[in-house]
Amino acid sequence: MAKMITKANFKQEVIDSDKPVLLDFWATWCAPCRMLSPTIDQLSEEYAGKAVIGKVNIDEEHELAERFGVMSIPSVFVIKNGQVLHSAVGVRPKKFYEDVLDRAIG
Repeated sequence: MAKMITKANFKQEVIDSDKPVLLDFWATWCAPCRMLSPTIDQLSEEYAGKAVIGKVNIDEEHELAERFGVMSIPSVFVIKNGQVLHSAVGVRPKKFYEDVLDRAIG
């Protein structure tokens, strides 16, 4: 299961992570977000120990959504060493996220 990322744990889980972090910005009312959710959960299992896979509920975490300039959801960001390496809006095939994570892991 993907980690829930909040303002309270953002620094520890994302900024201070020694692994790449994939963040999925989502909301419960968003149908495409619900379509993407199983893929995000699969990635969290498959990349355990290699990357952090997190979810940010934009309705509860307005500040984080603003910080990343999220205008549409789902929005997915890959972050390494506190820097955004990649971002994508909308639902993409699982292979897309795997490729982005694999490049970030290097």
